[in-house]
Amino acid sequence: MIKAIAIDDEPIALDIVRMHAAKVPFLQLEATFVNAFDAIDYLNKNQIDLLFLDIKMPDISGIDLYNSLVRKPLLVFATAYSEHAVTGFELEAIDYLLKPFTFARFLKSCNKAQEILQNKNTVPSHIFIKDGYDTIKILFEEIRYIEATGNYLKYVLHEKEILTRATLKETIDLLPESLFIQTHRSFILNRTHIQKIERHQVTIDQHHIPIGAAYMDNLKTSLR
Repeated sequence: MIKAIAIDDEPIALDIVRMHAAKVPFLQLEATFVNAFDAIDYLNKNQIDLLFLDIKMPDISGIDLYNSLVRKPLLVFATAYSEHAVTGFELEAIDYLLKPFTFARFLKSCNKAQEILQNKNTVPSHIFIKDGYDTIKILFEEIRYIEATGNYLKYVLHEKEILTRATLKETIDLLPESLFIQTHRSFILNRTHIQKIERHQVTIDQHHIPIGAAYMDNLKTSLR
């Protein structure tokens, strides 16, 4: 089941989304919002797969709203202004619904989201990294955590450590979200090896990894 929310400052537009969503058997519209800031608060506290989002709203645009999110769901823009289509796709929106849109067009967006999520949930078992002049295969289950140190990443495994030249930002996109989570600007953890969560740190195999304030809510939400 795809969990979705819709944000639009026009109540009638949200009524249409609710009407269409009720006809899609694999879509659960969890909530709708006319107030963008209420929606941001909801998104920071709940795991959502798909976001239907208007662009032109008072106080904050849909584009700025989406850019502000730490955890970004799949995005479908629903707007009356076709000139924003290019911007939408630059933000990697999976689709762009031009108002007024039909149920058939809405369903097409939902089908696209379902396909992307199904492919995303097909979790690989390993990653290849550079170790000196060699490229080696590391099973995800072996990784306890990854630490950024300067221009390098340290992969901490069960019985050894491997140093490779890479950034945390580019690496997080290569790891399955279902297994790994970033808890600090310098650390990515394997969820399955977390033994203890305290106020400011996580314990894995006697290692104490700090939790950054900006990542605490995401950590709590993901482990529910």
